[in-house]
Amino acid sequence: MERCDGIILGAGHNALVLQAYLCRMGLKVLALERASQPGGGLNTIENPRVPGCLHNLHSFFHRAVTQMRWYRDLELESYGARYVEPDLNVALVTSEGRTLEWWRDFELTVESFAAFSRRDADRLRDWRDRFRPIVDQILIPEAHCPPMDPERRRQLLERSSLGRLLLETSSLSPLEFVRREFEHETVQAGLLFFNGLREVDLRLKGFGHSIPALLASSGKAQMCLGGSARLAEALVRVIEAHGGQVRCGVSPRRIVTKRGRAVGVECSNGETFEGAGFIVSSLNPQQTFVELLAPSPDTRALRERAARYEYNLIAPLMGLHLVLREAPHWLASRQRPELNQAFMTILGLDRLSQFPDLVESHEKGQLPDPIAWGAVPSRFDPSQGGGYHTAFLWEKVPYHLRGDADHWDEIGAERGNRLLALWRRFAPNLDEGNIVDQFVVTPRDTVRALPNMRDGDLLVGSFAHGQVGRHRPFYEAGRYRTPLEGLYLCGGATHPGGNITGLPGYNAALVIANDLHRNPWWESDDLEARWASLPA
Repeated sequence: MERCDGIILGAGHNALVLQAYLCRMGLKVLALERASQPGGGLNTIENPRVPGCLHNLHSFFHRAVTQMRWYRDLELESYGARYVEPDLNVALVTSEGRTLEWWRDFELTVESFAAFSRRDADRLRDWRDRFRPIVDQILIPEAHCPPMDPERRRQLLERSSLGRLLLETSSLSPLEFVRREFEHETVQAGLLFFNGLREVDLRLKGFGHSIPALLASSGKAQMCLGGSARLAEALVRVIEAHGGQVRCGVSPRRIVTKRGRAVGVECSNGETFEGAGFIVSSLNPQQTFVELLAPSPDTRALRERAARYEYNLIAPLMGLHLVLREAPHWLASRQRPELNQAFMTILGLDRLSQFPDLVESHEKGQLPDPIAWGAVPSRFDPSQGGGYHTAFLWEKVPYHLRGDADHWDEIGAERGNRLLALWRRFAPNLDEGNIVDQFVVTPRDTVRALPNMRDGDLLVGSFAHGQVGRHRPFYEAGRYRTPLEGLYLCGGATHPGGNITGLPGYNAALVIANDLHRNPWWESDDLEARWASLPA
């Protein structure tokens, strides 16, 4: 680029959202990405053995993406992004063949819960109704703003009845909330898995609100037509249409500093980009501050703080991917024919008591009994099947298997067969005659492809040990700015955390625009004013 106002390290979806906002503001922004394709976890590949079959290796279920402000602001559908949100959104199939279902139609969800427990169905409705205004007036606006100082946050929330209910519920762990509010073990297990374990340690106090918040959310799991990578491609088109550039196959080696300010990036191929007004890292804290910043008296404290940043133990995924002649046909569909149209399916989970065993297995670095979830993308998007069906199943497994992540290279295929055996118990048509191709993606494979996801943590950092809000990744860098002038953050290791939300990038855009004294072209919230106006 002839002129470069800013450089972004990495081209995951948060970085691309940030870059698109800044480029639409008229800034010339360059993104440098080590991988051959942009998007990070938005990764879709074509099967090399079965041409036309597409597989989403890391990110597939995108919750309420089309409701995100950045999705609308950036007009991504004009650049090729399209989403579907299937009606039977999630189905948990028990070993007895019963199904606990989450529908887009809330009344159908209540009906499904009532088949297990009428009391639990009533509690479901009660918490949905109580938390809807909390989600709309507190949680969604908060996620769309830079984080507030924790004490100021508490003061404001304590002024309103909605805020007090949120604080009271948040004081619990998800496990405590579900045990207190629901009675049936399958309902408890399903709520914790679908609305908790995939993102938060169930034992973690401060996150009891995560269950009712997701029950109250109008947004459900969605899938991107053509594969998850199409979202990244749409973002890149926005960037390029407004003068930005994404360069892939370029590995940053060092953040260049002069007189205590970040001014450029030196790459492994010898290229150096200097003279930028700002540098933004979408990488994890160890990559940003330990690997890319040279040791010096000015950076020592930053490097020490970043080195202590911690990752989720129960986050790494093992994936089994199949190409099939016909889609899985569930045994349970004899009683519930609509099950064959379920989007996400959860298998191997019946009881709340399975969770302690899962945690213990991770702590010991041992493989747990599989609890898995997956989908058949081609059922909803034939373009991903190439004339066949593509399907996958994921499970949570320890990264440091028996103390060493490299053990995954030895055991990955075997574990894939164990997952397939579980799948066949529920869908017997997944026999050898139906399977055209199969392969696995282990947590070790994930880290090799996406080193940002240290220890296989797809959320890029635990919420434990205070790593939340203003303290994510640590207080001095908790509002996207860092103590090093000119250096910013925008990845999943910042507020509000990992997953495909785009919100770290969205929020960082506002911070950088304000620091550059540029008027944002998009609308933003005054969070303090909004919360201060809530009824007492």
